[in-house]
This record gives sequence, structure tokens and C-alpha cells, in this order.
Amino acid sequence: MRREYDFSKSRRNPYAKQLKRQITIRLDAAALDYFKQLAAELGMPYQNLINLFLRDCAAHKRRPEIKWPPASNPSERARSKT
Repeated sequence: MRREYDFSKSRRNPYAKQLKRQITIRLDAAALDYFKQLAAELGMPYQNLINLFLRDCAAHKRRPEIKWPPASNPSERARSKT
């Protein structure tokens, strides 16, 4: 190993923006089990499968179908308690 290195001709990594970042995400057990089982069938790590799935969703601009229960009116809740 050299004592000093010459970085005068160095350049930035052109792939730096494409590198993966480590995050913490909370998944319910059923979703995680699903991806783990599917990844095992495909012979790949489940984290890679989840990443590929999310990238595909982003590429195709897929939006989740979320159906929230109707919001209850606070005044209706107060009346129901009396």
C-alpha cells in the first residue's frame, strides 16, 4: 500500500445515483412471507424481489387502490356516547 495516492485525475462515480440505499421499512408478516416465498421459488433474495416490484410499480406509475373507511364526524361520536 502506498503512503500517498494521486487523486488529481480522479472523477466522480457515474453510477452513484443508481446505487441502492439502505432503509428501514415496516411490513406486515403476511406481505413479508409472500415475498420471501416467491423469492425462494425464483431463487433470489427477497429484498431484491421487493426492490424489483417497487421499481416496476414506479416505472408503470401504478398507484395502490386504498379504500379507507369513511371518516366519522366528531359530533356524531359525541352524540353516540350519551
